[in-house]
Amino acid sequence: MSKLVIVGTVAFDAIETPFGKTDKILGGAATYIGLSASQFGTDGAIVSVVGGDFPQKYIDMLVSKGMNVEGLEIVPDGKTFFWSGKYHNDMNTRDTLATELNVLEKFNPVVPDSYKDAEVVMLGNLHPMVQMGVINQMNNPKMVVLDTMNFWMDIALDDLKKVIAKVDVITINDEEARQLSGEYSLVTASKKIMEMGPQYVVIKKGEHGALIFHKEEMFFAPALPLAEVFDPTGAGDTFAGGFTGYLAKTGDYSFENMKRAIIYGSCLASFCVEKFGTERMQNLSENEVEKRLQQFQRLTQFELNT
Repeated sequence: MSKLVIVGTVAFDAIETPFGKTDKILGGAATYIGLSASQFGTDGAIVSVVGGDFPQKYIDMLVSKGMNVEGLEIVPDGKTFFWSGKYHNDMNTRDTLATELNVLEKFNPVVPDSYKDAEVVMLGNLHPMVQMGVINQMNNPKMVVLDTMNFWMDIALDDLKKVIAKVDVITINDEEARQLSGEYSLVTASKKIMEMGPQYVVIKKGEHGALIFHKEEMFFAPALPLAEVFDPTGAGDTFAGGFTGYLAKTGDYSFENMKRAIIYGSCLASFCVEKFGTERMQNLSENEVEKRLQQFQRLTQFELNT
């Protein structure tokens, strides 16, 4: 079992979808990534920041899932990062209603000494210079995975490119891949992005699954068709947690194992959307994951009669 360092937000979210709305609930990229990775019994550390308004019960819950929280800074007189959004009827588009950076504005990540030798690093969606600050603290990790978004491409592209040059895997959605590469074809876009530094490009397509590219090879993992999707918030981060959690568990960074990691990521993301916020991921059992993996296998297997 390899160590895993998870960098990202631990936050409050308020969410509205066609199925209902919530007040402030637990959210944040690092939270979703950590809960997902914990399915593999991962030795993971969360590096993030919260304010004095963040309930101890949430920290206790993360610890109960096996997460190390030495790197979770608490600013007693500060307020925790808050995001509020409203999803449209198609559940793929949303409007951001509020973004309050609060303690995140001056966040300077500190990786615990006992995790600087971690083999796997998951850089959740934050300012590229915060992500670079984490890379610079690590002692030669074997697999650095970067998640980013179009917002950073718009306002901090030069900084983002410096980070991209130092990572092994980048995970972005199809729209972001096109923006970053200037190419419409995702195959061509992935090649352009690999030229920037990463060996692997993972392109997330929401309810349509995910693609992974490596040199001349590619692999597609479907998303499981679900009868009900209550809340897509955190699905991409849950995917990333499943992906990196599986890699940390196996310690195998070959393309063949990356394929399996993509399937595990898609499987876990399919649970995340079934309830609001992190509720489903907090109460997910190993048996449920195993059953759903078998569903994925049945969904994708077929025989050719030649």
